[in-house]
Amino acid sequence: MRIAVAADSLDGVAARIVGELSERGHEVVTHGALNEAERDDWAWACEAAARDVAEGRAEQAVVCCWTGTGASIAANKVRGVRAALCADGYTADGARRWNDANVLALSLRVVSEPLLKEILDAWFAGTASTDPADVANVEHLET
Repeated sequence: MRIAVAADSLDGVAARIVGELSERGHEVVTHGALNEAERDDWAWACEAAARDVAEGRAEQAVVCCWTGTGASIAANKVRGVRAALCADGYTADGARRWNDANVLALSLRVVSEPLLKEILDAWFAGTASTDPADVANVEHLET
């Protein structure tokens, strides 16, 4: 799978995310502080990764900033993106299942390497619910 990754700094697990995704067999496209040719501010970097998803250049994205909040806000401004700020595997699984999230937002401050693996395991194992109520909620976001 092709995954866009954005971070506004190289703090915490920023670089480790790229390595972890590559080790899992994904093709990674980098933005922000992970790409020397780009602006590293969270709003620009995370929007760029989200646009990759919305415009079909990537199937999913992982966006990061110090708290993860700005990263999720920037990604969610892009039509067709459903970014979820996840701090554990349970939340990541729920975001994929109930919200059909296509962008994972992470905090560079609180996510450790073991927690990163837990979150990514749950994220990639999760699939969108086919329950009519869940589908209706996701479809409502597109209107």
